[in-house]
Amino acid sequence: MANNVQTVNDLNFEAEVLGSDLPVLVDFGATWCGPCKQIEPFVDQLADEYAGKMKVVKVDIDDRQGTAAKYGIRGVPTLKVFKGGEVVAEQVGAAPKAKIAALMDRGL
Repeated sequence: MANNVQTVNDLNFEAEVLGSDLPVLVDFGATWCGPCKQIEPFVDQLADEYAGKMKVVKVDIDDRQGTAAKYGIRGVPTLKVFKGGEVVAEQVGAAPKAKIAALMDRGL
C-alpha cells in the first residue's frame, strides 16, 4: 500500500472520510478479491499523484461490515468519492487508471 493511502475502519470512517476537509476516494475491497488486487497499483499511484488535493483510503468489507453495509456495497471493488460528507461519484468493478483518475477528478 502506498504511503498516501490509509486504511479506515467503522470507528474512524466518519472522522477520516465524512469529516475530511479534502475530497476522499474510498476503495471498498477485500483481500480475496482478484479485481481489487488488479486496481490496487492504480489506486496507490493516484494517491501519490493527488496528494494534497484528495485523500485516498481503503476499507476491507470483510473487516468493516458496518461501513460497507451503510453504503450499500454489494460488489468489490467499489470506489466512491466523498466530498463534504456526500458521495459525488462512484465506480463498481475494476477500471483502468485513467477511468479512476476521471472519477477522482469529479470530486475536485
